[in-house]
Amino acid sequence: MAQQKFLVTGATGDTGGYTVEQLLERGHAVRALAHREDDRSKRLKKMGAEVVIGDLLKFNDVRAAMRGVRGAYFCYPIRPGILQATAYFAQAAKEAGLECVVNMSQKSAREDALSHAAQDHWLSEQVFDWSGITAAHLRSTYFAEWLLYLAPMIRAGVLHVPFGTGRHAPIAAEDQARVIVGILENPNPHRGQVCPLYGPVEFTYAEIAQVLSRVLGWEVQYKQVSIETMLTMMASGGQKPPPGHNARALYGEFEPKPEGQGDSFAIQHLREVAIDHQNGIFAGTNDLIEKIGGRPPMTLEEFINKHRAAFAA
Repeated sequence: MAQQKFLVTGATGDTGGYTVEQLLERGHAVRALAHREDDRSKRLKKMGAEVVIGDLLKFNDVRAAMRGVRGAYFCYPIRPGILQATAYFAQAAKEAGLECVVNMSQKSAREDALSHAAQDHWLSEQVFDWSGITAAHLRSTYFAEWLLYLAPMIRAGVLHVPFGTGRHAPIAAEDQARVIVGILENPNPHRGQVCPLYGPVEFTYAEIAQVLSRVLGWEVQYKQVSIETMLTMMASGGQKPPPGHNARALYGEFEPKPEGQGDSFAIQHLREVAIDHQNGIFAGTNDLIEKIGGRPPMTLEEFINKHRAAFAA
C-alpha cells in the first residue's frame, strides 16, 4: 500500500518496538512516542522513526503527537491512569480524524475482573468505543517475553512462578506487532472488534520448564511459589535486568510496598491474574495471528532459540 504515517505509543516496549520496525520495513513513516530519551529511543531514531518525547497522561503531548497521522497504536503499561490516558487519546484521535486506533488490552480484561488493571483495560475498551472512533482491541494471552524477564532465574536452572496447572499459549511480541500493522494498514474489517491473540500451543508452566530444559540443554526445574517468593527471587542476587532493558520498567512496577501498606497496583494485578490463569481465563488458541498478520505465530521452541543469548548471558 502507499506510504502512510502512523503513531506508535509504548514504542520502546516489546510490542511497540516491533511495530515501529515492521511499519518502517513496509515503507511507512512512523512517529514513535517515548516517555524519555534513552538508548531504546535512540535506536528507534536510527531505524528511521520520528521520535517524540511525551506523556500519555498529558493531553497536549498526546494531541501534538497525533497530528498528521493516519492511525495509531495505543499501549499503556500496568500502572494507574489508563482511563485518563484513553480519554485523552480518543479525543485527540477524534480531533485529528484518525482512521483507526489499535488498542492493546489484555486477555483478562472483563467487566467483573478482580484485577484493577484488567477491569480498567475493559473500561478503556468501552471508552474507545463510546468515542465513535474506529478501534480494534487486542486481548493477548501471556507474552512469551515473560521468559526473558525471568531469564536470570532460568539461567540458574529454576522456573519458580505463582502459576499452577492453568494453561496458556505464549505469544511473541513480534507476532502481535504483525497483527497491529495488519489492522493499521487495513482497519475496516476490524472496526469495533475484540481480537483474542494466542501463540500456537498451550502449556502449563511445568511443561514450559520441560521445553526450556530440552531446548537450552540444561535442567530447568518448575516449582509453584507465592508471588512474594517469585518477586524476591527476581530482585535478589543481581536478577534485575540491566538499565535500558525492556523488562527493567516492569521490575520497578512490581516493587512491593512497605509492610502494612498493601499491594502495589501491579502486584494486585499479578495476584489476581494468577488466579485467572488457574481458572482458564488465559487458555485458548486461534488463527488470528496468521489471518491478520500473514504468518503463523512462532512456537515456544522457536522463541527460546531466537533469544538463546538472553538465557545464556
